[in-house]
Amino acid sequence: MWVCVSDIFDVKLINCRKVIGSAKGKMPENLFMDKLQEMLSKEINGKKYLLVLDDVSNENRNKWLKLIDLLMGGSRGSKILVTSRTELVANVTGTNSPYFVKGLTKEEAWLLFEKMAFKQRKESENTFKVTIGKEIVQKCKGVPLA
Repeated sequence: MWVCVSDIFDVKLINCRKVIGSAKGKMPENLFMDKLQEMLSKEINGKKYLLVLDDVSNENRNKWLKLIDLLMGGSRGSKILVTSRTELVANVTGTNSPYFVKGLTKEEAWLLFEKMAFKQRKESENTFKVTIGKEIVQKCKGVPLA
């Protein structure tokens, strides 16, 4: 299951609606929390799951504990992977050992950009387009998603 969290860390929205939506392929309607918890329990209880919480920015420990409580029904071996831009989130979640991803080097970033932007090799021969492309790559600071 994959849930993009971004700036809003609402246990009801993230945990119940988005997780259920990720598992079933359809986000449930705006139900009361107890009904959403029931649906979530039915979805994960006794099952092994991998849940990716992507781009988390929440630094409130109490909200994490509420969320984790709701996800404890999975079978042994279930995992939750959290991606974040800050180390503080890793500390708040009580992660085992954070893995820090480094940005691409200038060369790697340019090769990726060139491959994606210049699908026909002719464009990479145009010095004007190459100059603009290198400016874009520099502004992205090695972050491929940018």
